[in-house]
Amino acid sequence: METFKTLIVILLSSVLVNNYVLSRFLGICPFLGVSKKLDQAVGMGISVTAVMLLATAVTWPIQYLVLEPMNLGYMQTIVFILVIAALVQMLEIILKKFSPALHKGLGVYLPLITTNCAVLGVAINNITDGYNFLESMVSSLGCGLGFLFAMFLFSGLRSRIDETGIPKCFRGVASTLIAASFISLAFMGLAGIVDKIFA
Repeated sequence: METFKTLIVILLSSVLVNNYVLSRFLGICPFLGVSKKLDQAVGMGISVTAVMLLATAVTWPIQYLVLEPMNLGYMQTIVFILVIAALVQMLEIILKKFSPALHKGLGVYLPLITTNCAVLGVAINNITDGYNFLESMVSSLGCGLGFLFAMFLFSGLRSRIDETGIPKCFRGVASTLIAASFISLAFMGLAGIVDKIFA
């Protein structure tokens, strides 16, 4: 029961409190670049979630079965980046084969998942936080769902912004960044809520 409670806390914390985009400010490039259209935003969120889960499933064993036993911990970042790059290439091939519309819609942003610091951040933070394999997978799922949730919310907000008659000086990047900051502030207000629920 205690293990289940821990996993729920990790999951909810990753989605709401420690949201990688809105609280830790990782993965901002796709967040701002692919959030104009809802279908592309959701597609990017699902793709990033899949890569986060796959990256954790591969990097956690590499860390504890290869790098640490061989005293190669200093190679962690390089090895993790190579693993993530390979996984993104596999995902791109799969999307191109089974969902050409989504592949075309994501365009240049799909290869950018390779350099998405949120994916690398999740893989490294799971190790630094001392999570076991199951906790790491739950954390990655929560971070991916948090990324998807942020993309979904921001896409809806951006579509509303485009429909309103805002002053010319605030159109474009300015209104986008202001809206992102308001969503970020709202998520920061959730700090501590998960611990109080399960205290």
